[in-house]
Amino acid sequence: MAAVRRIRWRQRLRYWFDGTMDRGTPALIGWLGLASVGLIAVVTVLVVVLTNSDTEASGGWGGVAWMSLLRTLDPGTMGGDTGRPVFLGLMLTVTVGGIFIVSALIGVLTTGLDNRISQLRKGKSQLIETGHTIVLGWSDEVFTVIGELARANQGHRRRACVVVLADQDKVDMEDRIRARIPEAGSIRVICRSGSPLKRADLELVSPDTARAILVLPPTGPEADIDVIKTLLLLNNRQWDKTRPHVVAAVLDSDNLAAARLAAGDDALLVDADDIMVRLVVQSHRQAGLSAVCIDLLDFAGSEFYLAPAARLAGSSYGEALNAYSLGVPVGVHKPGQMLLNPSTDTPIETGDKLVVLAEDDLLIKIADSPAPIVEAAIAAPTDRPPAPDRTLLIGWNARATKIIDLLDRFVEPGSRLDIAAPVEPTAAVQAARANLTVGYKACEPTTRASLEALGLGMYQHVVVLADDRIDPDHADDRTLVTLLHLRDIEVRLGDPFSIVTEMYDDNNRQVAQVTKADDFIVSSKLISLLLTQLAENRHLQAVFGDLFDPAGSEIYLKSAGDYLVPAMEANFATVIESARRQGHSAIGYRVHSRSDLAPGYGVVLNPPKLEPLTLGPDDNVIVVAPA
Repeated sequence: MAAVRRIRWRQRLRYWFDGTMDRGTPALIGWLGLASVGLIAVVTVLVVVLTNSDTEASGGWGGVAWMSLLRTLDPGTMGGDTGRPVFLGLMLTVTVGGIFIVSALIGVLTTGLDNRISQLRKGKSQLIETGHTIVLGWSDEVFTVIGELARANQGHRRRACVVVLADQDKVDMEDRIRARIPEAGSIRVICRSGSPLKRADLELVSPDTARAILVLPPTGPEADIDVIKTLLLLNNRQWDKTRPHVVAAVLDSDNLAAARLAAGDDALLVDADDIMVRLVVQSHRQAGLSAVCIDLLDFAGSEFYLAPAARLAGSSYGEALNAYSLGVPVGVHKPGQMLLNPSTDTPIETGDKLVVLAEDDLLIKIADSPAPIVEAAIAAPTDRPPAPDRTLLIGWNARATKIIDLLDRFVEPGSRLDIAAPVEPTAAVQAARANLTVGYKACEPTTRASLEALGLGMYQHVVVLADDRIDPDHADDRTLVTLLHLRDIEVRLGDPFSIVTEMYDDNNRQVAQVTKADDFIVSSKLISLLLTQLAENRHLQAVFGDLFDPAGSEIYLKSAGDYLVPAMEANFATVIESARRQGHSAIGYRVHSRSDLAPGYGVVLNPPKLEPLTLGPDDNVIVVAPA
């Protein structure tokens, strides 16, 4: 029985010792410290007991303890020792023991430091920041968001902070961000490795002290599911302070209702699918719309701001259109109501704000006197009777049916749309609609002979859809080949038709400029820019919601001849006045001769009002006007 008890006692002692060792580097240092104290104590006692003269020569037991400590830490200290053999032997013992203890301590410290650095590189440390912007999720849109946030904060908030939380390696994320966004030096970008779908990982990025949270849809077929789960976690979290505003994008319109329930009333949700459908439909009739939208949404040029209108109280919206020396009004924000391009006699009251397109909110200034108007250059709008359209839709993807349904609402009765795709759509897709007749032609979009057989000369508009069944890069490559064929066929026919296409990657758009297509719609970039705008200013949701809503005012590229006499010199103040008389708000123009030149593609927003301006019959005036 005694032997059994002894074994159990040893097992428990060993278990307790193993448990302390599992506590990591601090426990190991503690044990080494205890071993050092024990060794010094034992040697000191032996020296005091066995060598009285050497003890007295060393200054008593305290001196011996001090000597032992020095020899434990530095073996070379023993080189000058003198005394009896027993004393020297004990000093040698403490020195040899110190060598083992110090060597082990160095090893423990090195291992602990390596482990700590490894943990830091994994991005698992707690963030302590205030007023930062959190980006949840990882996709190519991250680079657009960070780049725009860097531009938005230049000259405003010093060294603003952007935190990215994604289920990726921290070092890899940082390297890719530095490689893709060299201009991000105006902000601090911090990466943390973790899943936005796990509550514990969300706490790493200090959501309580953030100013905004962006939820980006990841890549993959279940992107919306991940977004909804993240929104649920954020909505059900107990917030210590005021909850930061949450901005998220949903790729499939069918998931929007579920996302709203998950996010709660305070979150801002962007229906990416619906916006892309509307841009395709609008752009197919007015090429260049996506270039205008990108210019409005990015922070490189002019953006929308809400400017106090106290000095204009008592005047009308029409009078305010030319009241600013810098900035172009496009609407009035009244308490609880956003009015884009309202009636020109809409009164501006105390407490109202004007929605102004300007390069910076600090540059919005009311002019001392109105800009001069060149009355002789104001043209009367041309009455063009609407005519039916003939449109060719090349390719097929999940948005095609919605595009056809929405197009039916915009075209004149008797219009026709033919679908050119490898597989024939269902009978429901080809069913008769109110204004649109839908047909089908078999076609392989990347084959020249197949495209020539479509009879392209009979169409006014061609829309090329990106294939969503393959990876985005490959889909853009196929689109590029199709565009090259189409443009060459169009040149040979000598009968121009507009070409509007979808692309996934903005880098591929720059390559595709060689095709001279009339417009490129890069869905990922547009949605990323919109999310960034809402993250910086949540009050702009009403502005963009109205612009992208077909029931409200929208952006149009109208013929310059409807506003200015062609080739007659005027100024942009004259354009604003001419548009005002038609119930429109002019915000810029597009020069047709520069429509192929990056980065603006001929689009000029918020130009100087007094600068001389001459527009030709092929140019456009960009206005916000009723649908």
